[in-house]
Amino acid sequence: MANLKVTLVKSTIGAVPKHKKTVEALGLKKLNKTVELPDNAATRGMIKQVCHLVKVEEA
Repeated sequence: MANLKVTLVKSTIGAVPKHKKTVEALGLKKLNKTVELPDNAATRGMIKQVCHLVKVEEA
């Protein structure tokens, strides 16, 4: 199974509280930080919810 590299590219200041919690649950705390996550349905759903705040690459 492949991994995804997820990078926070836009600040969560002013974002919907649910989106802030989703970004934190993805493991992203600071701007321009990157985490590697497994490519599964749960991760894809979280990324889809905050797609305007993150950048995704296949790893």
